[in-house]
Amino acid sequence: MKQTKKSSGKAINKKFLTSIVLGIIVGLAAAIPSFAQGMNEENCFYLKSLHATARGMAYWYDKANGGLESITGIPYSQTGCAECHISSCDTCHKQTVKGKAYYSIKEAKNQKKCLSCHSREAFMIMKIDKEANTTDVHVAKGMTCMDCHTSREIHGDGTVYKSMKEPGAMDVKCERCHDSLPKSVPHTIHGNKLSCNACHVRHIASCNSCHFETWLKDKKKVSLPVSGWKFLMNYNGKVTSAMMQTIVAPGNKTFMIFAPQFSHSVMKRGSKCEECHATKIDKQIVNGGIDLSWLDKGKEQNLKGVVPVVKGVRYNCVYQNYHDGTWTPIADPIGPETQYVGYGSPLTQEQLKKLLTPQKARK
Repeated sequence: MKQTKKSSGKAINKKFLTSIVLGIIVGLAAAIPSFAQGMNEENCFYLKSLHATARGMAYWYDKANGGLESITGIPYSQTGCAECHISSCDTCHKQTVKGKAYYSIKEAKNQKKCLSCHSREAFMIMKIDKEANTTDVHVAKGMTCMDCHTSREIHGDGTVYKSMKEPGAMDVKCERCHDSLPKSVPHTIHGNKLSCNACHVRHIASCNSCHFETWLKDKKKVSLPVSGWKFLMNYNGKVTSAMMQTIVAPGNKTFMIFAPQFSHSVMKRGSKCEECHATKIDKQIVNGGIDLSWLDKGKEQNLKGVVPVVKGVRYNCVYQNYHDGTWTPIADPIGPETQYVGYGSPLTQEQLKKLLTPQKARK
């Protein structure tokens, strides 16, 4: 009789547990469709982020904005450039251990992950600085990307930004850590007219003769990397560091871009007064033209120093075609057309006049 009761009790318990498990499964099954429905482009804030959309390139490429499309005639959707985006969390967060995949925040914060896509910083800035023993002050202290950048920048906030330079898209600012400026003559003179980048960025890396035709045919990025210079233009109400890029399109058409650029080559002490004021470069700019690059014994060379970006100035460059690993100078290039991107604008004549004044006279 006791054995029968025990058997009956076990049977009841099994039925009870089975009903609970089935209830959980049914509940999950009902929940999954609604969860999956929430992860669509309309509702998922990450899918609206710049990492997912890579919209900045499309926005500035558009002919409506005076972009490269105006000389290529090829819509952005047909260039293949949109492939450079992160559509899945796995790209950054996936970690494989003993053949099994795991979700990892630590893996996503690994700087190697960031630099695998942001190659300009890895191969053109950090490499140059390491070889020259002029390491960025933050890198020298062991800081990595996520010490300054935020998860909101990476994942988005539900707003579809046109560009990372659009106000509100980025959180990172020098002032978030450096909340007070040490007293100095440059800080007093410049006041709130210059961004920290204008003086404390050492140099900017650029790409010359980015060959658009090779990208279209082979999906291969080829260009002539250059450095040793820093451009100045206006952005968000202040003078800031900037970059220049030249592009060669089919038919020997050329294009030139100027854009605000923060280079991760930061100096503790800013540029010296004489590096920006009353320089030979400033005087050439005033005269209406300057050579940014030229050929010397068949090898392309580029200008070194601080270069103001002023509308109407002729910025002369060597433009080269690429074929089977060989660069050949274009004898009579068409253009270039010039575009100011990243919400940047040229310096005014008044600003240029101030650069022409020797710093001692301004004191």
